[in-house]
Amino acid sequence: MEAVTGYAPDTLLAVVVLVGVWLVVTVVRYARADRGTRVSMRQAVRVRWGWVRLARMAGLTVTDKTPGLLAQITAQKGSTPPPRVLTPRIKVKADRFGVIVRARTLPQVGLEEYQKAARFLADAWRCTRVSVLPDGPGKVVIQGVRSDPLTTPTEHRPTGRPPTDLTRWELGVDEYVAPVCVSLANVPGVTVAGVPGAGKTSGINKFVCDFAPSAAVQIATADGKVSRASEGDYADLVKRMFTFCGDDLDEANALFKRLVELRRQRSSVIRDVLGVKNMWHVGPSPQWPLTVLIIDEAHTFFREYKGSDAETRRLAALTAENARLVEDLVKKGRSVGILVILISQKTTGDAIPTFIRDVCPIGLSFAQKTVEAAVAALGDDIRNWPDASPVTLQDPVYVGVAVMAMQGRPGYTRIRTPYVSDADAARIAEDTSHLTADPAFLLDALLDTAGRTAPDDTPVPLTK
Repeated sequence: MEAVTGYAPDTLLAVVVLVGVWLVVTVVRYARADRGTRVSMRQAVRVRWGWVRLARMAGLTVTDKTPGLLAQITAQKGSTPPPRVLTPRIKVKADRFGVIVRARTLPQVGLEEYQKAARFLADAWRCTRVSVLPDGPGKVVIQGVRSDPLTTPTEHRPTGRPPTDLTRWELGVDEYVAPVCVSLANVPGVTVAGVPGAGKTSGINKFVCDFAPSAAVQIATADGKVSRASEGDYADLVKRMFTFCGDDLDEANALFKRLVELRRQRSSVIRDVLGVKNMWHVGPSPQWPLTVLIIDEAHTFFREYKGSDAETRRLAALTAENARLVEDLVKKGRSVGILVILISQKTTGDAIPTFIRDVCPIGLSFAQKTVEAAVAALGDDIRNWPDASPVTLQDPVYVGVAVMAMQGRPGYTRIRTPYVSDADAARIAEDTSHLTADPAFLLDALLDTAGRTAPDDTPVPLTK
């Protein structure tokens, strides 16, 4: 006993030091945090302190009538220990918008019970909304947002470093501040819709800036709302594109033909060169890059011209051939590493032919004016989710907010996409311009290294 009491002062001192260090770290974190995070940190303290009482009132506890070992030992002879009320353990983390609570499940208190109690938790924690999702076996994650992330503009500053995963497209955050990413592996096409000024081009700018530092990605663009790159939204990014054309239908037609020829050549040699029939089994490389075709204001290149004069008939033939060529890329380019991104204000059949639009598995829609436009962009099921409809995003505070259907999630997800400044876009394009290369030249060089030749004569590469 004397030995034990001899250690008491040292033990007490160690405890005091540890508590002091914890307090100093907490104070420093609080002082360095922004205003929103400070409010969330105070909110997190209230959540921890009030959890036991709140869990009982919300029905998130369970009564265990079997006494524990200690209760059995200390119980008086002939008496029955009282039942125990078990409360799930939680860990609380604060962020700028609210709190993230990770909780354990208990018998009869699982994911469904937490989801039913979400509205009570939102009221008690003073949150705008609360989401409950599974977090592994026997765990749930509860995200409570105090302020709406969808109405809070965010900015993205590209790092200039190559992405670690070329199949991962980081779009932004959802209404619970959870990161939203989609996989580009085996994706032949993406459609992006929305009224002018809703954030379509800004979202694509982020895509280009994030993937530009990788030599395993090459980008071509056809912009239907300008005649030259310097006039449009891609003026700062054109240095990182191996070719660009404006609204000239002849130039666009030449671009689409060039990429279809690249698709055919890749299809004919992929087994011998890569050893697989699907490029995504080995992933993009600088020698065989993911080739992205961005078609902005796509309706410019697909519209139907009606008239009997020679020029109208020629333009009608061009747009019909454009649709056929892009259909070829979307339906046959997936396995050889060609991705088509089609952007239009409305993705109705008269803007993007349905035989192209309906093959694209990923569809995003920014603000829309009509339900019909929302249905064309997202599918008929959006009628069953009126709260998530892009028709509700017409307020200026929702500029940069898109809607999409996410795999593994019911319904539709609303996403806040960040803004990339023109200066940052120009910086990334300038710093990565040396990585720009024509995929046709790269394929020829790869075949020469392997001692092979392309099946057809190599066409003259497009110029910017």
